[in-house]
Amino acid sequence: MSVELLRRLFTVDECYKMLEAGILTENERLELIRGEILVMYPISPPHAACVKRLTELFILRLAKTVTVRVQNPIKLNDNSEPQPDVSLLQRRPDFYETQHPQPENVFLLIEVSDTTVKYDQEVKIPLYAENNIVEVWLVNLTEKCLEVYRQPTANGYEIVQTFQRGETVTIQALPNVTFTVDEILGD
Repeated sequence: MSVELLRRLFTVDECYKMLEAGILTENERLELIRGEILVMYPISPPHAACVKRLTELFILRLAKTVTVRVQNPIKLNDNSEPQPDVSLLQRRPDFYETQHPQPENVFLLIEVSDTTVKYDQEVKIPLYAENNIVEVWLVNLTEKCLEVYRQPTANGYEIVQTFQRGETVTIQALPNVTFTVDEILGD
């Protein structure tokens, strides 16, 4: 006889209560995905360098246009609060001090992937689409390319493009600003 194990799923509010109670700590690298508290993978040096490169690139070009957040939560719904590597958000005077950004505040989410490519493609990106994140970039360090996801639906993104070195890309919400794949991936 087989037994199906039941999982106890959590809400965003329950996770913050566990943080306040000391059950979870701020030093743990966790994210809440579909009610499950997941330990995030360690950050490799190439991953960290890419995140820093993107952060600098966006701050230098877009500082007066968007708020750039790095590895901070986005509240998608009551049971998912991922921490994308880079988020470009609508500017707010309080810098989201009173609440984490929500889908309607997001211009672009970026995931940098080396060891988590499949997970990001099969779990996080569909989750972003379901929650109407208008654009997601996956910097695929393994394949040395940029995957761009646009036009979210409940079943995924309708437009998926892959950009290679030598090509340029724009952010859908900021079409006058162009980036090269080379400057995103580094030399």
